[in-house]
Amino acid sequence: MAGISNRTKNLGTENAFVVLGEVNKRIAKGQNIISFCIGQPDFDAPKVVRDAAKKAIDSNKSGYTSSNGIPELRKAIAEYEGKIRGIEIDPDSVVVDNGAKPFITHSIMISTDYGKGDEIMYPNPGYPIYSTQTIVHGATPVPYNILESKNFNFDLEELKEKVSDKTKLIIINSPQNPTGGVLTKESLKGIADIAIDNDLWVYSDEIYQHILFEGKFESIASLEGMQERTIISTGVSKTFAMTGWRIGYIINEKLAKDFTTWVINTNACAGHVNQYAAAAALNEAGNDAKKMTDSFHRRRDLIVKLLNEIPGFRCLSPKGTFYVYPNVTKACEMTGIKTAEELRLRLLDEIKVAVLSDIHFGKKILSEGEHLRFSFATSDENIKKGTELIKEFIEKNSK
Repeated sequence: MAGISNRTKNLGTENAFVVLGEVNKRIAKGQNIISFCIGQPDFDAPKVVRDAAKKAIDSNKSGYTSSNGIPELRKAIAEYEGKIRGIEIDPDSVVVDNGAKPFITHSIMISTDYGKGDEIMYPNPGYPIYSTQTIVHGATPVPYNILESKNFNFDLEELKEKVSDKTKLIIINSPQNPTGGVLTKESLKGIADIAIDNDLWVYSDEIYQHILFEGKFESIASLEGMQERTIISTGVSKTFAMTGWRIGYIINEKLAKDFTTWVINTNACAGHVNQYAAAAALNEAGNDAKKMTDSFHRRRDLIVKLLNEIPGFRCLSPKGTFYVYPNVTKACEMTGIKTAEELRLRLLDEIKVAVLSDIHFGKKILSEGEHLRFSFATSDENIKKGTELIKEFIEKNSK
């Protein structure tokens, strides 16, 4: 039988979808699962978005588009994202694709050469695709730690020590999955200085830019000398409840042609109808986005309060995203459970509550203890019932 490459066999994955698959199988068997595992807004896409899509369908917008995206969308992106960051953005520096995820791969391919030992730095814990795509495309992964002890920021001196003459790209994510942490302006300045001093690219994953509960959104691209070397990556998925519409984009004037070449080689273009829908979201759905963020803010306060009432749980209040990342070290000790992953499995098996654990987001930081990740992009009822069941589980199983 024809073989399968080791590269494919060893390819990691986005564990939220793996766990979601497990959950859906249980639901299909009739189990009632309360799920906190998937990072997806539980709202409908705004009406203006749906109307724009219908209009595009009726206008027969069904063919290929320019590979970098339709002009109407790139113009909307340039105006919208430029205003937020206080910078001028040329629509020709924008490239659109089927979601923001492909641009992680494209950025690695653009900045490194296969098998040459080129290094990619990325946050740990962090979005797992950063590491899987680094490895599969022949670069060397160099994680830097995001620390609960630093309010889910990084240690700048540690980061500096990990930079080498092989470093090509630093990936940052703020607001951050899975912790909900937001990098301070001082942290961003520290990375900017490193990037400028060492002539590095920065991939800035800003997909949660609007789901922010404290302060003003800060982009590293707004700092002096950083717009030209920052690959701004974001999209409409999280802000406008459009995860399935698959519209993401990057912004970088110097690399736009290179990213377009990669889009041509992989997807040809993003979905035609969906691009008109995304333009409508950026131009007209600001109030809808604010209502969603306000709802997430309220849910954040609710879930943090309830998690901190569970024996052995310690939950910092996230400054952004719709995730919390409680420390469950003491809860594990109280119940004789060895790891957060073991706790996750028991919660799913015994009380039908689905969450993710720290091993789903990178290499465990032993000094930081055990963590679970909850997505609070779900109903108040689920938040209340799910945390109540977990509290009862810990109390029942404490030794």
